[in-house]
Amino acid sequence: MLASGGAWGERRLDIRQLKYFIAIVEAGSLSLAARQLRIAQPSLSQHLANMERELGVRLLTRSPRGSTTTAEGQVLLRHARTICASLDDCLREMRDLSDAVAGGVRFGMPPSVSMVMSVPLAETVRLELPDIRLRVSEAMSGFIKTWVDDGTVEIGFLYDLTGVAHFEITHVLNERLFFFSAPDNWPLQTPPGTPVPLRDLAGIELVLPGEPHGLRRIVEAAAAEADVRLNVVTELDAMTQIKELVARGSGCSIFAPAACHDVVQAGRMIKTPIIDPVISRPVYLVRNRSAGQSRACSAVAAVTLKVAAEMVRRDIWEGDLVWTGG
Repeated sequence: MLASGGAWGERRLDIRQLKYFIAIVEAGSLSLAARQLRIAQPSLSQHLANMERELGVRLLTRSPRGSTTTAEGQVLLRHARTICASLDDCLREMRDLSDAVAGGVRFGMPPSVSMVMSVPLAETVRLELPDIRLRVSEAMSGFIKTWVDDGTVEIGFLYDLTGVAHFEITHVLNERLFFFSAPDNWPLQTPPGTPVPLRDLAGIELVLPGEPHGLRRIVEAAAAEADVRLNVVTELDAMTQIKELVARGSGCSIFAPAACHDVVQAGRMIKTPIIDPVISRPVYLVRNRSAGQSRACSAVAAVTLKVAAEMVRRDIWEGDLVWTGG
């Protein structure tokens, strides 16, 4: 039971009333909400009337076309959603803290990491942790940082640690970046697989993400260090489209082999390592220290590190392994 005092006196609401109110607003009408909640419409109407009487305000404006929230109703709706979500999180965390390693784990991955990690991780979790429901969501690293911060995901991979001092951080590997081209569009004098100095890529038409993208910043920083001016003719922030353009011979690119292991295996692209300087980016596994850590999340984190290490050892995820915990 929730109670409030002050100038209005004591007002009492329970979680069921808040959930009913949310359902009415989201359905847009009492009749539809009643059907969705599987309760009689007169009973739902009575619940709403009791809430309005207890609070001393009108929460909804009714019309033949449905119901709309008043200003007071909007305030209640915002807080009701927060309260109900917090209660659901509380119950989930208490369940997850039981002896059984079970429950849901939400994982955020950048697209290039997901291409190499999501399938083997899902298979391993399913085999070794059958009572855990793993959900993997893809997004750019910056979005994943926000998701870990606000609890949208419990665990994630990041390339950049700016502003995440409050996270629990594991440095997994340093991922090497390579030069890629279509087999019939190879622009270099040296054969594929032969390390190429970055200066030899000056003038070659490149397809890269736009400037705010972390990969682009790393490539441009390396080029500046080597005093090389890159010829970026097309900017695309979607890795799938970059790979397709390169495979079709419409430009070359620089990115991590993990992003296109399947395309290289199919013979649609070829690659060569870059030297002078070697370009790499760190990959971190992160969790929010301030959030409750369930046994399920801890178990998935441990499995993730082992799967990542195996991918590096098998040269599926090309880079230098930093984590040595197992």
